[in-house]
Amino acid sequence: MFPLSRFSRILLLLAIGVVWVVDTGTGSAAQVQSETKQQANAETQRALFAGGCFWCMESPFEKLDGVISVKAGYAGGTTENPTYENYVAGGHIEVVEVVFDPKRVSYKQLLETFWHQIDPTDAGGQFVDRGHAYTSAIFYFNEEQRVQAEQSKKDLAASGPFTKPLVTPILPAPRFFPAEEYHQDYYKKNPVRYKFYRSRSGRDEFLQQTWRTPQAAAIPDPKDLKQRLTPLQYEVTQKGATEPPFNNVYWDNKKEGIYVDIVSGEPLFSSIDKYDSGTGWPSFSKPLVPENIVEKKDLGFFSVRTEVRSKKGNSHLGHVFDDGPPPTGLRYCLNSAALRFVPKDKLEEEGLGQFRSIFAKK
Repeated sequence: MFPLSRFSRILLLLAIGVVWVVDTGTGSAAQVQSETKQQANAETQRALFAGGCFWCMESPFEKLDGVISVKAGYAGGTTENPTYENYVAGGHIEVVEVVFDPKRVSYKQLLETFWHQIDPTDAGGQFVDRGHAYTSAIFYFNEEQRVQAEQSKKDLAASGPFTKPLVTPILPAPRFFPAEEYHQDYYKKNPVRYKFYRSRSGRDEFLQQTWRTPQAAAIPDPKDLKQRLTPLQYEVTQKGATEPPFNNVYWDNKKEGIYVDIVSGEPLFSSIDKYDSGTGWPSFSKPLVPENIVEKKDLGFFSVRTEVRSKKGNSHLGHVFDDGPPPTGLRYCLNSAALRFVPKDKLEEEGLGQFRSIFAKK
């Protein structure tokens, strides 16, 4: 083997991705790599937020252009190297560490994203998750972050949608302990379980009601509805009309699946709770997702009835009566024209895979 010249050694090192500055022949690759890493770190900054379940806090930040990485973890407690089994006992809370490029995304933008994910008026936890481990907090790494966080909180209190005091504390950043690998990007690794948990956590409902934007976006313009709905579907959902009994698409449908709002697509009822009421309209003993159902008093037809509407789509669905089967004793009598049926084998394709498991238990 022939000895390589100094120039050849430099080319070889560059080819394998290691920058090694050779001066007298005594350069250290480890030292250069360390300096390069320090320089990269100097170009990025860290932010630390607590917003309840850390599964739900990763995705909003990862979507921001300029965010380098988001890690779920634990902070604020007294124990070293906490785990998912003992972090609560050690006084830690669930947090996400955000590494970002301040030239592409500002700390102010991160703060705005954070406020839009939580209930800052809740001192006892976040949504379905209760206790200190799930409380909210902003942890600052320097004085500039502290000042911006304090001002952001003041602005939110002055102009935001909250009537209660904002209790989210702003504190010096403690040591961050990364959570176990299976917690990182949980929403990507376990999409079905994540959607199932999130849909029942109460977080999305609160955010929709508080910030309005997602909910408003679910209700299309009337002109658009007239174009994509049949005349009957439009009259039923928007004008409160009633379709003829025994002459509608789902009254005798016995296939397994779920029924969603024809306007917004929100899940409403399941075939598991569907039964033959003898009325000629699809009837259910209970909703699949109760929070998607809104009940209103209906004074029409010379009597008082209870109208059933969808929450996001605001569609007229039908009425609910108290002559149904046990255990609820209710009969949700609906219009097929207000519904769209999704077979159980198509749930994943429609983004409704979290409901697939209810048919396996049947």
